[in-house]
Amino acid sequence: MDDSAPQDESDGPDTYPTGDELPDGELSPDNISPFATETSGISDINELATAEWKGSTTADERIRAVLKRTVSPKTAREIADTAAVSETKARTALKSLAEEGLACIERTESGATYQRDPDRYLIEQIHRLSMSDDLVDRIQAVKGEIADYRERYDTDSPEELLVSDRTLTADELSDISHWRAAVRDLEYLRAAYRIQQAKRRTPAANLEASGEHSGPASAQ
Repeated sequence: MDDSAPQDESDGPDTYPTGDELPDGELSPDNISPFATETSGISDINELATAEWKGSTTADERIRAVLKRTVSPKTAREIADTAAVSETKARTALKSLAEEGLACIERTESGATYQRDPDRYLIEQIHRLSMSDDLVDRIQAVKGEIADYRERYDTDSPEELLVSDRTLTADELSDISHWRAAVRDLEYLRAAYRIQQAKRRTPAANLEASGEHSGPASAQ
């Protein structure tokens, strides 16, 4: 190996500080801040995380992110607190999201509550799954998991096991929970597979409907 070969310094700085520019004392962790946000006066880690989040996102982005995780009804104030925005801003944004079909509004005696639209979220999940290249493998894996549960407990469904006369242990109750999740996942995966196959057939169907054929079929 040629020691005289130039070293790659592309990862280093273009210029280095001179001796006069270096601090007199030794550096401590207090001299170094990994955060881009001004952190002076912030001592609580949650406040620091919120400051970072506010510095890197818009109010609308934060409200959408909080709504996506909201699976039970929350007031505009609760969502505003989590999203670090004003209640007025949260209420206005949530109304717009409801108009888009992303949020559900429930009117109560104490006021309106909001949560993500479960149907819209489910459709988005299935749509994302339909773009996977390994759907068949995933379906077979989940079917195998369900078959293992059926063989292990000699019953067709987790509900039958749950209402049986046998006393269930903590591990068996955990199996029931995972079994139910596997049944649900299989339904999602099968729905995604049907969508995927429909997408693949659609171009050909459109081609035939337009009367544009190629090859021997065009001669008929």
